[in-house]
Amino acid sequence: MHISFLLHNGYAIGGTVRTTYNLARSLAEHHDVEVVSVFRNRGRPVFDPGPGVRLRHLVDVRDVQEAHGEGGEHTRPAEVFPTGDGKYPMYSALTDRLIGEHLGSTEADIVIGTRPGLNTHIARQTRRGPVRMGQEHLTLATHPRRLKLTLRSVYPRLDALTTVTEADAADYRDKLRLPGVRIAAVPNSVPAPGLTPSDVSSKWVVAAGRLAPAKRYDLLIRSFAKVVAERPDWRLRIYGSGRERPGLRALIDELGLYNHVFLMGPTHPIEPEWAKGSIAAVTSSLESFGMTIVEAMRCGLPVVATDCPHGPGEIIRSGVDGRLVPMGDEDAVAGALLGLINDDGLRRRMGRAALADAERFDPARVGARFESLVRELTGLGARSLHHARGSLLGGAYVLKDALRSVGHGALQAGRTA
Repeated sequence: MHISFLLHNGYAIGGTVRTTYNLARSLAEHHDVEVVSVFRNRGRPVFDPGPGVRLRHLVDVRDVQEAHGEGGEHTRPAEVFPTGDGKYPMYSALTDRLIGEHLGSTEADIVIGTRPGLNTHIARQTRRGPVRMGQEHLTLATHPRRLKLTLRSVYPRLDALTTVTEADAADYRDKLRLPGVRIAAVPNSVPAPGLTPSDVSSKWVVAAGRLAPAKRYDLLIRSFAKVVAERPDWRLRIYGSGRERPGLRALIDELGLYNHVFLMGPTHPIEPEWAKGSIAAVTSSLESFGMTIVEAMRCGLPVVATDCPHGPGEIIRSGVDGRLVPMGDEDAVAGALLGLINDDGLRRRMGRAALADAERFDPARVGARFESLVRELTGLGARSLHHARGSLLGGAYVLKDALRSVGHGALQAGRTA
């Protein structure tokens, strides 16, 4: 089977890039897999796509002006890529054309988008034949209204949509109401770190992620001040970069925690830093999944996390491999951390449980789950799938599919004119 992913920038750092490569690498063990990156900004990708995965790009941003001229297509706004997608400013008439040419000529059996704007391209521009799948790596709730309206209009042309949590899949079913589109939750995958797991004997709490408001590191720092009041021998490391850094630095100084809380900056790979710790902390007000939770668990750390939408509650078994606490509650965060700090046996048991439970996010297991979905879809075949939808949903859907066919024909005619 030929599987083709469409990715914003496969040469950059990002959670979507990493999880796409994890999945692609797993699928490449049995299938022909390619990743088509819309943009390229450096010679080599930061993350290794893996053996057997072909990576190519459509636009090299390093020489776009030289290649396409000062007044070329790249200077005109995109019309296919939706304005509501946060990456819209990077897209143009040039990307509209190049993505359309790729999707109109692909020989893949299934094409997979990795963000709403690219899913829109796949829905509107893919030639008849391949199964069209969109992936949601964020959440429906975080999208602006104008983007939701676009998705409501174009997503019915997809054959399937995957989300990274069951909660978000439920949102798409209930709020977007996409007739005939297969909606399934497939979590992100995280490979085994390839190092010795933590023995949870160090006196370090570790957190990692963008220094952004939604991560609520201010809450974590205030909570840790209460930990230090009882256990001054413990310390906190926070890894990541972002616009919140100056404010967090000021808060650390204000609370007199300069010997206890350390802003470590970004680091790659992060796994050795998790393994140096004994407890992981996540105090977000919103998570689309919670990659850092799984990363920490795969290194043998129990995780204290706020029970925010959408991910932590689907990853952590509270009281078994970590603790879930109410959002925004400093006392609850401090209490959960102290509960693990003050009980070495509990910390070790939860660390072992975290290590075992996190295996369900191994790329091989997630890849098998994804492959089962793909086989289900390609087993029907795109044309048969559309026919099945028409039978289920009545003449209105048959008419819609006929109109869609006309639209595809017009698009192809426009390309060859």
